[in-house]
Amino acid sequence: MAFKIITDSASDLPQWIIDQYDTLVIPTPVVINGVDHRDRQDIFPREFYDILRGGADVKTYHINAAMFYDAFEPYAKAGDEVLYICFSTGIAGTFGAANLAKSDLLEKYPDFQITIIDSKCASMGFGLTVYKLLRMQANGAPKELIIEAAEYFCGHTEHSITVETLEYLLKGGRISKTSATVGGLLGIKPIIIVDQKGSLVSAEKVRGRKASIDRIIARTGEVGSSLDRQILAVVHGDCPEVAEEIKQRLIDTYHCKEVVIGEIGCAIGAHTGPGIVAVVCNTAVDDRFEAYLK
Repeated sequence: MAFKIITDSASDLPQWIIDQYDTLVIPTPVVINGVDHRDRQDIFPREFYDILRGGADVKTYHINAAMFYDAFEPYAKAGDEVLYICFSTGIAGTFGAANLAKSDLLEKYPDFQITIIDSKCASMGFGLTVYKLLRMQANGAPKELIIEAAEYFCGHTEHSITVETLEYLLKGGRISKTSATVGGLLGIKPIIIVDQKGSLVSAEKVRGRKASIDRIIARTGEVGSSLDRQILAVVHGDCPEVAEEIKQRLIDTYHCKEVVIGEIGCAIGAHTGPGIVAVVCNTAVDDRFEAYLK
């Protein structure tokens, strides 16, 4: 029996991590001009942002119970144990759907062992957790410690996010038309965080793109703990040069152990648009877990 760590594509886990650790990433559905697609299966971030810019009608919905059943069943059949880290319940209904699938599977496979954790995180907020868990496993960490680390990392994650345009936040109903109009005229950029409920909220506002990038870097230093010992993540929506600049500034400023860059896919990108960029870090460091991350 194997112990498998899996996630969904809202984690925006980079492909090199998926390949290196041979992990399953369940694709998030996206509907483009009435046609169903699967994130990173038949629609990829860079082409997706071109489609957005072209004015296509784009909608997303969470992975449903039937999709989860199909994803989980091969592990149940093989007698494997699964740890699934999922997209925040504050943003999507993924956690509930996964548990419905679990209940159905246990009727057919009563010995199936699966732990489902609501990350209360978005994008590389939980992608970074998955990466750390996979590294811990590769370095010999026991299953029980990995599951404990999953809860710990998810519970001590901070996101610092900004967007280039308010257009998509307006379309998604996250800001009012007045706020979007005034913000657009004045160059106002919200600094978005993920709150304790796992929801995206605007925490503060700054003026201009440069100031917003400066702010998410500075905020990382304010909320992060022992950044020189941490693996951080920078994630972006079709602005790789900005992500590389932020990565270098994080290394120069905080001497981070490692900075991983990811691309935001359909699940978040459809509602924030191109130009979104975020930094993810942890607010605490535990030596028991760090010992397996060297």
